[in-house]
Amino acid sequence: MSARILVVDDILPNVKLLEAKLLGEYYEVLTATSGQEGIDIATRELPDLILLDVMMPGMDGFEVCEKLKDDPITTHIPIVMVTALTDTNDRVRGLKVGADDFLSKPVNDIALMARVRSLVRMKMTFDEWRTRQNTANQFGVFDEAGVKAMDESHKNARILVVEDKSFETEKFLETLKRDNNMVMPVSSGPEGITLAKEHEFDLITISLNLAKEDGLRLCSHLRSSERTRSIPIIMVAQDEDLPRISQGLEIGAHDYILRPVDQNELLARVRTQIRRKRYQDRLRNNYESSLSMALTDELTGLFNRRYFMTHGEKTLRKMETSNKPVGVLMMDIDHFKNFNDTYGHAVGDEVLKTFADRISKSVRSFDIIARQGGEEFCAMLPDTKPEICMVIAERLRKSICDTPIVVSAPEGEVSVSVSIGGTIIENQDVGIDEALKIADDALYKAKESGRNCCYFSGGTGKLEPEDIVAIQERARANR
Repeated sequence: MSARILVVDDILPNVKLLEAKLLGEYYEVLTATSGQEGIDIATRELPDLILLDVMMPGMDGFEVCEKLKDDPITTHIPIVMVTALTDTNDRVRGLKVGADDFLSKPVNDIALMARVRSLVRMKMTFDEWRTRQNTANQFGVFDEAGVKAMDESHKNARILVVEDKSFETEKFLETLKRDNNMVMPVSSGPEGITLAKEHEFDLITISLNLAKEDGLRLCSHLRSSERTRSIPIIMVAQDEDLPRISQGLEIGAHDYILRPVDQNELLARVRTQIRRKRYQDRLRNNYESSLSMALTDELTGLFNRRYFMTHGEKTLRKMETSNKPVGVLMMDIDHFKNFNDTYGHAVGDEVLKTFADRISKSVRSFDIIARQGGEEFCAMLPDTKPEICMVIAERLRKSICDTPIVVSAPEGEVSVSVSIGGTIIENQDVGIDEALKIADDALYKAKESGRNCCYFSGGTGKLEPEDIVAIQERARANR
């Protein structure tokens, strides 16, 4: 996994040492020897990770980290502070301004590379979701370019604690409830797996020192399960567990804390992970909503023309291998302008929504219905014999005209009918534009034939009720 890493340290030998270690793992390395230079390079080059010295003249690492995390351009870049400081208060201070971790000098190579790989993977995940967010912004659906992970709330989270030492569990409960979190403690992995299946958690902490089981195996199980794959995991371990911590980070755990657990450090690490998860959830939800809004009609909930044209073309191309006919229908609500002119656009919208709901319930689950625009709708019926397509078209027509539509007009309901033009595509050379043109021509014929009827191209013409009865009787006889 290649990545660009920025090393910021005012002591040149320290820079060269870290640079050599990272180059040995085939990372691209950028360097800076002051806080301001580090900020300038980070803003210009947008590295995948920053290794930041704490003790620097002028602008120290805490101030640099705070400035980078406060800038929407660089806020998503993971930062690891590299320091000789061992005081817990310094770690907590760094975590509060947005640092992802601390590494003590002299830097342990195993810890360094495990943390680098873990944070680079996280950064790539965030980059993908932010790219999708930018796409949503271009659609005009959301505009949250300036929103940062640190802006998310860290309170009222659901947290699962897997710990078999009662005194440690009590410490976790006391600490995590400061933020009004709902904390569920268990003493074994199987109990944790059961709860994870029943609840949606924002965070899971796992002891690597469980007496009767392997905490790493639990981490692996949670990472391999689709339901729990995106939940942040914080490992709790001893100093001597460093190789196992590195394995955990490789497996997919997000962070770790060493015993004896400092309550302020625990709270700071938990808050960071909860904010980050909620930010990623926001990006994912925005993307899914934007995708839905880009492909569906806002009023009726049906697919829009853009989706229908793309999907329809692919459906027609499948005929090259399936050799199965495809039915295409064009539908137009009769005299729809009268509803708007007589009752207003609000009632017109009610008619459109009920119309869409009825035709959706009258087709098969794999048929595609879309609103072309205004009062015009279309349908694509894959793998449909001509007689079946005609039966479906007539069923659509009857679903509209047989029952008045309830509206907010003084009359309480209005009678509505629909004209339908249809065609059966059996020629592999016909594209979606041509198919819709043929169905649209048939729709025009339906209107010429008096409206409130179905008209099919290819010599079939206008369908009469007795035609449908005959088709259905033949179908029953064949069965």
